[in-house]
Amino acid sequence: MQQTPIYFQEIFASLNEVLNQKEYHPVFILVDENTHEDCLPILLPEIEKDFTFEIIEIPSGEENKVIEIAANVWETMAQLEGSRKSLMINLGGGMLTDIGGFIASTFKRGIDFINIPTTLLSMVDASVGGKTGIDLSGIKNAVGTFAMPVSTFIYPEFLETLPEREFRSGIAEMLKHGLIYNKNHWENLNSITNFNSSSIKDLIEESVKIKQEVVEKDPFESGLRKILNFGHTIGHAIESESLETENPFLHGEAIAMGMLVESVLSFENELISLEELDEIFISIVRIFGKTPIPEEIIPNLLNWMKQDKKNTKGQLSFSLLNGIGNCQYDIFLTNEQILEGILLYNKKLSMI
Repeated sequence: MQQTPIYFQEIFASLNEVLNQKEYHPVFILVDENTHEDCLPILLPEIEKDFTFEIIEIPSGEENKVIEIAANVWETMAQLEGSRKSLMINLGGGMLTDIGGFIASTFKRGIDFINIPTTLLSMVDASVGGKTGIDLSGIKNAVGTFAMPVSTFIYPEFLETLPEREFRSGIAEMLKHGLIYNKNHWENLNSITNFNSSSIKDLIEESVKIKQEVVEKDPFESGLRKILNFGHTIGHAIESESLETENPFLHGEAIAMGMLVESVLSFENELISLEELDEIFISIVRIFGKTPIPEEIIPNLLNWMKQDKKNTKGQLSFSLLNGIGNCQYDIFLTNEQILEGILLYNKKLSMI
């Protein structure tokens, strides 16, 4: 699967160049209520060619990344005479680029699509790498495709439209990239005292390039790409469980918790030192605070983990750190080991 260009500079000029390469008709722009209001007015005046644009709005939130919403969009596209010559522009966060890529890659057996991520999380993770997906019965990304966008355009100024909590959520995936693959990136992030769109602008590009490099070596997740799942076996379970509450975690918040638990598991499996574990806890807690995991929900978390697509023959598969900047994949753990890891996570939080 060939990687596609990601633009960081002069993105609107580059976007117009890409749009002019083909006679797209019509051009669909997928938004949610937030990007419709805050980001679409920035994008549309920058497009030079007189395209026929059709704006399709879907509701925001992970709970709406489901087949019913995708089906509604497919029906709308069909009614608006969408064809194999159509183009989908996904303007939004990780949830929207995930479902938008899935919709485009399946409509008429696949149409071109462009990702314009508007959140930090989608810039450094969801919009990069060619994975699309929707959730099924609360199971994260249970249905999806591998499909590359025509191009991805990173415009950090969109981050200024974000609430602080949404902005912080994206930092989790950047920290992950440093922990699993590039210690310098981890150290660069930890040197920042005030996270904002200006202070991390250069590190966004650095983080994207780390993910690109991993994906290029293993596009279909048969080996190395599995390291990108660090923090996600536990984190996705926490996120799925929280979707059934009044105040669900954002993806990055759940992944931050998942990385801490899986760092404990890395230590318990003698893959990282106590000093490295302490460093990871201090760094992530500084940004995300302390969130213990209630013991009564642990059985539910284990049930969510059993549905994880990375498992093999019923065994729960993890990617665990092998020192800061390195990661091992296909590590199979028992329920008892996972339970102990969560309890040790709670204990360590109480000691910080």
